[in-house]
Amino acid sequence: MAEERKGFFKGLFDRITGVVTETSTEPKPEQPLPGQTPIGSQTSLESQPSQEKWTPIETAWSVKPQPPVEAKLSAETQAPAESASPAEVAARAPYQAPVAAPVVPAPMQRPVQVEETAKPSFFERLKSSLSKTHESIVGRMDTLLLGKKRIDTDTLEELEEILITADLGVKTTVDLIRTLEQRLKRDELQDGVALKKALKEEILVRLTAHSSPLVVSGKTPFVILVIGVNGVGKTTTIGKLAAKYAGEGKRVLLAAGDTFRAAAAEQLELWSQRVGADIVRHKEGADPSAVVFDACKAAIARNCDVLIIDTAGRMHTKVNLMEEMKKIRRVITREIPEAPHETLLVLDAATGQNALSQAKLFKEAAFVSGVVLTKLDGSAKGGIVVAVSHEHALPIRFIGVGESVEDLREFDPAQFVEALFQ
Repeated sequence: MAEERKGFFKGLFDRITGVVTETSTEPKPEQPLPGQTPIGSQTSLESQPSQEKWTPIETAWSVKPQPPVEAKLSAETQAPAESASPAEVAARAPYQAPVAAPVVPAPMQRPVQVEETAKPSFFERLKSSLSKTHESIVGRMDTLLLGKKRIDTDTLEELEEILITADLGVKTTVDLIRTLEQRLKRDELQDGVALKKALKEEILVRLTAHSSPLVVSGKTPFVILVIGVNGVGKTTTIGKLAAKYAGEGKRVLLAAGDTFRAAAAEQLELWSQRVGADIVRHKEGADPSAVVFDACKAAIARNCDVLIIDTAGRMHTKVNLMEEMKKIRRVITREIPEAPHETLLVLDAATGQNALSQAKLFKEAAFVSGVVLTKLDGSAKGGIVVAVSHEHALPIRFIGVGESVEDLREFDPAQFVEALFQ
């Protein structure tokens, strides 16, 4: 019993101290020190069969230096447990400053070329604006001449009706037909092509006879008085004229002489701000002659190149309004000798024969020296251009074929006739 206890305690002591006692009677080989290879050993430790042993407690002489804490941390972070979640792995990882990704230059790309839509020329816009007038004259004329092998007097009579309904006026139409009859007698009108060519030539002759551009020079300030009935586009025409002359480097002054129409002065002031022109205006309902007087004084004091005076729209049948127009002219002439240098009558081409009667009466009462024909676009009454110029011997200074500033152009008879017959 005592021997068994002794053996038990000895075995327990050996286990604690790391000495394993073999139960066999065979002599035990000498145990090598830690880190040493046994002498005469022919097999490596990996080739020896693994045996379940108690892990010995290292003694003082066999204690090995512990690895640094950083190494342990890095080992744990580099080889995390398989059961750890991605969030835990990220939490245990040491902080590392973010490294900016290298900037890779984008490959060179060929610039995309945007094709700009070519803006139509003025001739093309004029041709488009005169399309309805073209149909009312040339289109109906082509229908008349269709199938006719020879031109006779009956054909000319039917052509006369076409020209009158296209608002060329009775006087102008009769004069044209008479000339064509003379050419027919001379055997110059063999077919429809020859007749169209002859009509085109005769219209151009009558437009060219009284054609002359408006030259704004030689007078400082050059005074332009703009007149016309309500709704023909006087204020808009004045704004476009101001833009034209300001674009040429001239100093422009506008006079808001239309004190009767509501917001007329405000509309003209907007145009002055848009084109960079000065303006003289009074309150609504003021005396138009007083506005004109102040404008003349200001134009002289400011050394302006052009003074454009707006007036109230007045019916040509109203005697008192026409008398007011004469009063304005007297004020202008008193302040600026020989002024106004140009009196422009603005006519709406869409009114047809009414525009012709306006030209007659305004010429007698207001000494009209030039005409502006507006709203030719979309009108089938473009023949009034020929009638006004021929019957009243008035030059057509400008024509309007649209809403934009560049759509008010100086009148070119050859260009107009070419656009009408094409």
